[in-house]
Amino acid sequence: MTATAQTDAAAPDEMPGTAVREKGRLRSALGWIAIAALVIAFALFVASITMSTPASRGALDPESADESGALALAELLRDEGVDVTIARTRVDATAALGADSTLVMADPFALSDEAVDDLIAPADNAVILSSASRLLRILGLGENAIATSDAALDAQCDLPELANVGTVHPDRFFTPAAGVTGCYTDSDGAAALLVDDSDDSRVALIEGSTLFSNEHLAENGNAALGLALLGQGEHIVWYVPSFEDSDIEAQSTDTLATLTPPWVTPAILLLLLAGIVAGIARGQRFGPLVAETLPVTVRASETMHGRARLTAKAGDAAHAAHALRDGSLRRLAARLGLTARSTPNEIADAASDRLRIPRGSLHRLLAGPLPASDPELIDTARRLAELEAAVETAVHVERNTP
Repeated sequence: MTATAQTDAAAPDEMPGTAVREKGRLRSALGWIAIAALVIAFALFVASITMSTPASRGALDPESADESGALALAELLRDEGVDVTIARTRVDATAALGADSTLVMADPFALSDEAVDDLIAPADNAVILSSASRLLRILGLGENAIATSDAALDAQCDLPELANVGTVHPDRFFTPAAGVTGCYTDSDGAAALLVDDSDDSRVALIEGSTLFSNEHLAENGNAALGLALLGQGEHIVWYVPSFEDSDIEAQSTDTLATLTPPWVTPAILLLLLAGIVAGIARGQRFGPLVAETLPVTVRASETMHGRARLTAKAGDAAHAAHALRDGSLRRLAARLGLTARSTPNEIADAASDRLRIPRGSLHRLLAGPLPASDPELIDTARRLAELEAAVETAVHVERNTP
């Protein structure tokens, strides 16, 4: 037999071992390719989150079609021949103001007191669609007041532009300062609209979130009131506040993240992800969980009292109010026949329909800002208890009514 024949005869015996080794290398290569693909996908995901910016609009934004936006009012003003200029910076708003321009804005939360004064000063007519206590103090218009009536109100003032507006159902009331005209007043003299004509210019303030938003504009005389307040001139400069236009500079201490190059944190995250994926791919499965009984049984009441003492010692009124509100929401949802996943706004709407009271006040109580002091915490707890008692009484009466 020749050497060539011997080689050809030996080749078939060596092929199975070679094929097995090739398959092993292929599986290993595919595993590392999969790990690399996961790392790349995670990097692209992080980059997309970092580079993207939110496009949502805030409340009473004249370009927002959401329920809380004010696009409908802006379009009504344009239909009446009013030129509406939307400014998202103080510089643009000041530049757009003219002799017959009306400055319109919601609460300029991102501006300092000096910046608010500088923004309103050039305007002959300014309409503030917010009821922030800070604006009442800056403009000297009055103080917050508690409403004594939930009925719809007429203007009840001498402003001629409000003569044919009709009735509206305001949600916030104020006590006018000396020389300030109050409109839509209740029996105690608290007014929903404040108008100051003491200087050469006019400043009007009203809570517009429940009157001029897209959701409520068609109710009562809300649209007519919006046109009367904002449409007196031929030009409106609607300033939309944002954190990007803030003049308040926050100073923060240097940290390790600020002292290192920007690529260090993504690189560390990628290395951690790669290590986790490699460990899962090459590691063994975990065994079953071992159940152990605790040596001590702690009663729920002891845990509750301990957490309450810690909260009281820390003086954290917001945390305590959050716990009270969470419990009230769960109990109200059960009494109103709602699911445990119902949102605070849904529970507030259901309670408002059951008790026949305005929704805005319940929205602030069940989903609004948390109190920051002990007196506010006590008031919030009292209001929550009264709301639960009222709902319980209403549900009990309905169940026993034949």
